[in-house]
Amino acid sequence: MHTWKLLGKNQKSMIKKILISFARRKNPDFVLDDGVRDHIILSLAFQRLICFIRSFKLLFRGKIPSLLFLGRGVRFFNLRNMKFGKFVQIHEGAYLSALGKEALELGNNVNIGAYSRLVISQTFHELGAFIRIGDNVGLGDFAHLGGAGGLEIGQDCIIGAYLSCHPENHKYDIPELPIRLQGVSRKGIKIGRNCWIGAKVTVLDGVSIGDNCIVAAGAVVTKSFPANTIIGGVPAKVIKQIHLPKVELKDLQPA
Repeated sequence: MHTWKLLGKNQKSMIKKILISFARRKNPDFVLDDGVRDHIILSLAFQRLICFIRSFKLLFRGKIPSLLFLGRGVRFFNLRNMKFGKFVQIHEGAYLSALGKEALELGNNVNIGAYSRLVISQTFHELGAFIRIGDNVGLGDFAHLGGAGGLEIGQDCIIGAYLSCHPENHKYDIPELPIRLQGVSRKGIKIGRNCWIGAKVTVLDGVSIGDNCIVAAGAVVTKSFPANTIIGGVPAKVIKQIHLPKVELKDLQPA
């Protein structure tokens, strides 16, 4: 608070403008609430600066960060196989492993929640495919995303805490053998654009979720659903169809 008082009017205004500009990359209509006190603004700006400085540790591992913000304790494996867009935020304790045939890709303005795990492969025996997350995706805390059969999440999705995606299944056809020795099947998972996925949703292998879908909290998605659908339940089923106006998402991006 004392530091904020030492700043001049122009400096305070500049800090506010930078934070608002940052927020408007995801929400062009963002307006700072009048209840946000000056010392909170300064604290947020300081935190963002520290997170940005942390990203420079990637230089020592041969990666040039581009407006990347890292929380405490973020860990990477096979960093060379990762691609980051601009203004990516990865929060405290997250773990990203890009051991796979293709890359782990995060688009522009992606937000990865604290203690989330994005892991393409769990084994060196049979490498997984990829994980691709589109622009403006917000992923809640404690997510667990696998990429064995390939995982794609379209742009502008908002996702609650504890999302779990498993693009792989164990085979169990031979009763004489332990399941762990029977191998796996992989089809992949695809989640469309502009989806709202509630907390604690589980998505299983072979599932495709269309654009503009809403998935109720706690749902277990075992089969594919078309665009513009609200789904929920265990296993998930159609609750109702929705009809959204056609909007070019590129038109919603700030200049």
